[in-house]
Amino acid sequence: MLKSKTIKISLVGNPNTGKTSLFNVLTGLNQKVGNYPGITVDKKQGQCKLSNTVSGIVTDLPGTYSINPTSIDESIVLDTLLNNQNEDYPDVVVVVADIENLKRNLLLFTQIKDLEIPTILAINMADQMKSKGISFDKETLERELKTKIILVSARKNTGIEELKEAIISYNSSDLSPVASIAYRMDHEFFEDVKLKFKDKHSLYKSWLLITQHQSATFITDEEHKIIHEFRSDIKKIEKLQHKETVLRYSVINEILKKGYRVNRSEGTDIRAYLDKILTHKIFGYFLFTFILLAIFQSVFNLASYPMDFIDTSFAEMSSYLSSKLPSGPFSDLLSEGVIPGIGGIVIFIPQIAILFFFIAILEETGYMSRVVFLMDKVMRRFGLNGKSVIPLISGTACAVPAIMATRNINNWKERLITILVTPFTTCSARLPVYVIIIAVVIPNKMLYGVFNLQGLIMMSLYLIGFISAIIAAYVLSKFIKTNEQSFFVIEMPNYKFPSFKNVFITVIERTKAFVFGAGKIILSISIVLWFLASNGPESYKNAESLVKLQQIDELNDEEFEQQLASYKLQHSYIGILGKTIEPAIAPLGYDWKMGIAIISSFAAREVFVSTLATIYSVESDEQMTTIKERLIAEVNPTTQKRRFDLPTGMSLLIFYAFALQCAGTVAIVKRETKSWKWPLIQFVGMGIIAYITAFITYNIF
Repeated sequence: MLKSKTIKISLVGNPNTGKTSLFNVLTGLNQKVGNYPGITVDKKQGQCKLSNTVSGIVTDLPGTYSINPTSIDESIVLDTLLNNQNEDYPDVVVVVADIENLKRNLLLFTQIKDLEIPTILAINMADQMKSKGISFDKETLERELKTKIILVSARKNTGIEELKEAIISYNSSDLSPVASIAYRMDHEFFEDVKLKFKDKHSLYKSWLLITQHQSATFITDEEHKIIHEFRSDIKKIEKLQHKETVLRYSVINEILKKGYRVNRSEGTDIRAYLDKILTHKIFGYFLFTFILLAIFQSVFNLASYPMDFIDTSFAEMSSYLSSKLPSGPFSDLLSEGVIPGIGGIVIFIPQIAILFFFIAILEETGYMSRVVFLMDKVMRRFGLNGKSVIPLISGTACAVPAIMATRNINNWKERLITILVTPFTTCSARLPVYVIIIAVVIPNKMLYGVFNLQGLIMMSLYLIGFISAIIAAYVLSKFIKTNEQSFFVIEMPNYKFPSFKNVFITVIERTKAFVFGAGKIILSISIVLWFLASNGPESYKNAESLVKLQQIDELNDEEFEQQLASYKLQHSYIGILGKTIEPAIAPLGYDWKMGIAIISSFAAREVFVSTLATIYSVESDEQMTTIKERLIAEVNPTTQKRRFDLPTGMSLLIFYAFALQCAGTVAIVKRETKSWKWPLIQFVGMGIIAYITAFITYNIF
């Protein structure tokens, strides 16, 4: 028994074997997400209590079908298991296999065994053996595979304690391999390999250094020379690689014949019948649309109450602090900068949590893989992936969680394109802008006695968003180059009842990723915007005396405060910026006041309306109680006509349909791409499209 020791454990397995579910069961919420050194790929680690005296650090390595890498994720697996200087080099490897696909899973298992690392085979979904018609002789397979086999069910939380005991006693168990399978391929060749590497590594590790040297970052100059010598006959190397795979499956087949049998006629599942319906070329799309509509409505309806509560609570907190704290810069910073900034982060949480709750349910049940399979043929024509459909639809609620949902897209190019085009879809943050502008410039009348004109304009804006996203994806696919090949390989997992523990952990982890990742950037930007709107040069500092000098008629206290607030905003740094950009936005039909609103709305698009309300001093006219009435009455001093006429209104609608006016989206794109390059390209690119289309719209109308 190991005492007072921490064991380093690596979880390895094929995709959809339940590896992450097992990781969640072992670690619970004691998880952290970092980056692999020098690689922009998330690394999930967690602490696990194995016994009263022994703990474990569990690393959830990316899913892979083989130790021979074809992607960055799979290269991480190879480097972690080959390099004993790697900080994550395991004391013991737990290979997670699926009871129904044991033959394929054992290819990876035998490869890791040949690396001579203590290896435990955890066979997941063991609770489904009866329903699948599977018979399993554990003792025979343990003897043949020279390993400890643990039957577990991550969903039902069975076999976990037995697995922990096996991990604790990994040194005393017979977990080391017999002679490497490599010897059976070409005895003379591998004797030469042993001789040249001078037994510095296990035989199979030496073979992997020869075949996968480009993925091994720790090879010495001397070893490079040896590898180059062996690779001089590359055709022989390729033949031996092929022979290795064939030989491994041959050995695996012989072993499974002795202790593993699948008889479908004895099974009781209905997977085939469900697949016929859910992946049907016609009914499958209708069913998926119905499910999306249900999720979409739930995100809107369920999130509205907590979001309103959060909004009200932070507003009241801001007012309370403002009234209780002594007036001054610190009080203003808290009440007008920090508190609203934190509120701007927290208010996203209900949408993120609810959306990822439903996505996790779809993933847990196995339905999401069917959706991806169904949509891949359609999406691939435009440079996307079948998995891109979920972020694009989710973007109608909020682009922030939608972009986070791209993490299940394996191909980097397709994931990047999905990230870049998702903000084109109309999100809920645009609705306040659309509603007020449409109400001001579009008459509320019926067409043909059936269609409401304002409703048709709103629907058109949603359609413009989806069509633009698809077109942008097609264009980007022609310009973004990558050496990574796109193969659509997807596992159709079994249907199962979702584990709500896994769903809960998924929601918590993804929500935390947003709050602590994008949140700090949103808060920083909100404080900067507050500073720019709350400070200015001498004209701002002397605003009160200057406003008094400008007044001819007597004003009551409320009217004076409104005039003062309006004057301060004009002469603040952000007001000066609005005046500065006015010549650039004038061709779109906008004045400096709209310019300030557009700049301010970068923190959140909804701010556009509240900023206009402040600038136009709505409360100063008792006859005009709403922002709508004030906007309708606003006059262009040059033309003496309505400022918010049809051309200007339509121009604003089109501008906001395309412009990336969202600090949260910029922040999350930066986090997901691990670079400022792509969010800057996205922000500038969408801004140029917004400007050009708004200019054309204004001149057409």
